[in-house]
Amino acid sequence: MSLLSQLLESYTSFWSSSPYTCIATTIAGLLLTSIVWAQIEQLVNYDSSQPPMVWYWIPFIGSMIEFGIQPLTFMKKNRAKYGDYFTFLMFGRKMTICLGVDGNFFVFNAKHSSVNAEDAYNHLTKPVFGPEVIYDVPNSVLMEQKKMAKAGLTNDSFKTYVPMIIDEVNQYVKDHWKKDSDSVDILKAVSEMIIMTASRTLLGPEIRAQLNFGVADLYHTLDASFTPIHFLFEWLPLPSYYSCKTAHEELNRIFGKIIKNRRENPREDYSDMLDVFMSYKYKNGNSLTDIQVTNMLIAILMAGQHTSSATTTWSLLNLANNRKLINDTFNSMKESMGGDLPYPEYDDLKSMPFLDNIVNETLRLRSPIIQIMRKVTKPVPVPGTQYVIPAGNFIIASPTITQIDPAHFPDPETYNPSRWNTTLPEEQEAGKTKEDSMVDYGFGAVNYKSSRSPFLPFGAGRHRCIGEQFAFVQIKTILYTLLKNFEFELDPTRGMPEPDFNSMVILPAAPVLLKYTRRSSKA
Repeated sequence: MSLLSQLLESYTSFWSSSPYTCIATTIAGLLLTSIVWAQIEQLVNYDSSQPPMVWYWIPFIGSMIEFGIQPLTFMKKNRAKYGDYFTFLMFGRKMTICLGVDGNFFVFNAKHSSVNAEDAYNHLTKPVFGPEVIYDVPNSVLMEQKKMAKAGLTNDSFKTYVPMIIDEVNQYVKDHWKKDSDSVDILKAVSEMIIMTASRTLLGPEIRAQLNFGVADLYHTLDASFTPIHFLFEWLPLPSYYSCKTAHEELNRIFGKIIKNRRENPREDYSDMLDVFMSYKYKNGNSLTDIQVTNMLIAILMAGQHTSSATTTWSLLNLANNRKLINDTFNSMKESMGGDLPYPEYDDLKSMPFLDNIVNETLRLRSPIIQIMRKVTKPVPVPGTQYVIPAGNFIIASPTITQIDPAHFPDPETYNPSRWNTTLPEEQEAGKTKEDSMVDYGFGAVNYKSSRSPFLPFGAGRHRCIGEQFAFVQIKTILYTLLKNFEFELDPTRGMPEPDFNSMVILPAAPVLLKYTRRSSKA
């Protein structure tokens, strides 16, 4: 009798006499074998020419759980152990972290021939944004799409947007904040204000009007699908893929009618993105199809929905947590606009540095995006090191790490907007060499040396966010309008919420309660 036959006979006998013990023993044996295999695999595959691998116990899973629960703690801990460059295993994928100003510069300015964002993000964004836009097109087309979107984000447009935003916020609080004082879910309220103001300004009055007739629910369906699960399980037929498809079909029908009506009844007084996308032509002379116009509108809205909601909410929470700060901000508004606090115009907003400081400090301490990914398609050397990152790895930059680094920001965990009264030394240096460091990737010139700044909430390089100016206009206008009319304090039953790292955008952990009190007319 062979050894294999003897083992099989012994196992069968064990199963017959004690099946539950047999199952438990089998599971324990498989787990132990996998752990041993993982250790052998790491020793055998060690390569000093690659960034060091974070040690893991379970094959395939790797460090996914630890990274997913507390990503910033994970990165800081392993940076102290391995340096600015290290790799960890996450669900079969090798993720190489690149930290510090040099790591940010490397990721943001890596050559597109070796590193790209499309392979990193398309399976996340395509179900939400739809096909043939953003990361579902060649990079050259993406750069043209960014250029066309940027054409709709001009100072002249912003001048028309500010009164629209004020009107939407005032209408929202009139409809929902009926009491003189109450505690509200401020994240929910702000998210609704953001989508209403963005729809009114960017997408146009016809689409804004449809929010009350089901479009908001379709947005929510798409928004709910923007989750890490699509990165981990891109090959699964997830239910969210089908719900996104249904939502897109309905949005194409609704938006298609609006687009058709605009084409048949053109007007010269539109200043929204819908008009820009309908009239824009690519370099080859082609125009966007109606479906592509719809998908671009969805993308432009969704790209800023979570980030602006998070930033506005965190700003209000931090103001409410500091009575002196919120009073100083209110008094600065009076000094800037006059004691009766009239609503600002666009040019007025530009002369309110105290609101800029609040937004910047929120973006520094509570950046809504803590990691930026790229997929390596060809082996790429890391400048200044002996490391070469192999094809197939993902590389990750985390500007948030430098933004909470005491080497760049003293007392980094303290919310202190006044730190922005002075310019960062790195930005002063980048400004000196601005003329010889400008690069145009296809959507307008950007300063590639600026990616060495320790403060990069809107990214850098060819994928730098083009919506920064609009975000500041939107957030500052909302903050001014709310602070003009209400006092805020943290809900005593909840206090200051912690960050929730379980989503793509870092939001305050629910429930996000804030107590408002309506200001008297004599305030």
